[in-house]
This record gives sequence, C-alpha cells and structure tokens, in this order.
Amino acid sequence: MNKNAIVLLNKGPGITSFNCLGQIKHSINKKSGHCGTLDKFAHGLMIVLTGSYTHLVPLFMGLDKTYEASIVFGQMTDTLDPEGQVIEKSDYIPTLEEVNNAVKQLTGTILQEPPQYSALHVNGKRSYQIARQQGSDFTLPKREVTVYSSEILSYENGILNIRFKVSKGTYIRSLARDLGHLCNSCAYVQTLYRTQIGPFSVESAMPHDDIDVNKLLDANQLLTSIDGIVELILNDYEYPRAKNGLILDSVKKKIPSNSRFAILKYEGNNVCIYSVLDNKILCQVRDGN
Repeated sequence: MNKNAIVLLNKGPGITSFNCLGQIKHSINKKSGHCGTLDKFAHGLMIVLTGSYTHLVPLFMGLDKTYEASIVFGQMTDTLDPEGQVIEKSDYIPTLEEVNNAVKQLTGTILQEPPQYSALHVNGKRSYQIARQQGSDFTLPKREVTVYSSEILSYENGILNIRFKVSKGTYIRSLARDLGHLCNSCAYVQTLYRTQIGPFSVESAMPHDDIDVNKLLDANQLLTSIDGIVELILNDYEYPRAKNGLILDSVKKKIPSNSRFAILKYEGNNVCIYSVLDNKILCQVRDGN
C-alpha cells in the first residue's frame, strides 16, 4: 500500500517492539519505524510512523509518557525486570509510609542512572552488550530526567502498583531500583504498562496482532493535534512550487516561532512537510503516497 500513516499500536507482553511491526510493514508500508521501544516484558502504547512520516520520529520521541508499573520489593534482578537474574535480596519490606516518602523523593527533576541492561551507547557498544560480557562492574553517567507525577494505586504484601508521568529518557526500571534502595530494601519492575504518549492514549490503539488498515486513525488529525506542528494551506501559486521541493519564503513567514514542523496542504491533501529547524523539506507527501 505504501501509505504514509501514524499507527497507534497496543503492544502485548512477550514480544519485542521490532517484531510488532511485521503486519504494519506488510499491510501499510515496508518503511516503518516506532517512536520509542517497549521492553519485551512490557505492554501498552507504541507509536509507529510509516513512509515519509518516519522523518517525524524525533518529535514523537520527545513527548512525555505515562506508565503503570507493578514494583516488587525484596528482590532485584540484573535487568531490573522479571526476565533477569536475581542479584540482590532483602528480608525487609518497607511500610506504606516509607514507600510514600521514597516516591516523593523521586518526583520532580532528578538525576537518574540508566539501567545497565539498556540500549544506550557506551564507547561504541550498547550498554546491555557490556553488561552481558563483563557483568555489572561498570556504571553509567546519571542524566537529568523529570518525573512529573507519581500516583500510588495500591500497596500490599510488598507489591507496589504505581502510575508515573515522566519525561523523555526516564527509565521506570531505574525508578524501581532507586525506590528499593531508598526504602533500605531492593526492588524490580514486575509489570509495565505504557498508557499514554503525549496526547495519545492506549485506548485509541490497535492490538499489535490485529491491525485493521481500514480503521486506522486519520494521520492528518493526529499530526495537527501535537504541539510543534502547524498546518498551512497553499495557494494556487505556491502549490506546484512546494510540490517540486522549493522552499517558499511566503510559507516560512506564516510558520509560528514555536513550531518545529509545518504540514503544507493543497485542496485537502498533504503536499510536503517543512522542517522549521533548518528550513528544509523533510519529505514529500503526495496524494496519500
């Protein structure tokens, strides 16, 4: 079909983010990419862009995310999730008051050490590759992230169910590790569910194994609902020039200063997308192809 589309996908647990793209590549466009992975054990919302819209991945990657996690106290694994090997144990299970206090300490702008089992690059290698080769005898530099809100949903028998709204680059597995240590115990993430990315909710997503191309949400509507994207209508003079890849000063002047991308339309159809950052056309979007 080779369609430019934005697909809201509900990934199930036990499958990699990459493998979720199979039906999309087959039914919509071979050129497809996701805007942020979910760990294999995790489930929930993924945003997949196809065709020319893959150029917009950086914008979607920067959106805030909301997760619901189940965190188990008393054990910690090397991967900080249920798929790893237990490397730390504690007989101490913190009280609800202690958990509350620890959660408050990890809310706001904080410095966070990413998990060693992550895809971050370290001296040309992925962090998880180093962890597999030499174990846990290395540290990753801490990074500034923001935990906008933390809502405890329930806490019983050392199992914490909690909802986090976080900035780009925040690892929920690291939050679990740090919660455990702040409570004089240890902890790992047992389940992880991503419910929201920016303005998009998992409630609007399709199951990864049951993609209905005919029910895809309108890509234009999704694009224009995001901060940083503006939609502009071309006149008869501008249309053929924009279609041929020219940068039009008349269009650039209409783009608000806080916009990152401009979708140029003519008679209801997408013509192209401008990048406001470098004033170049990132992609051509003609006749829905």
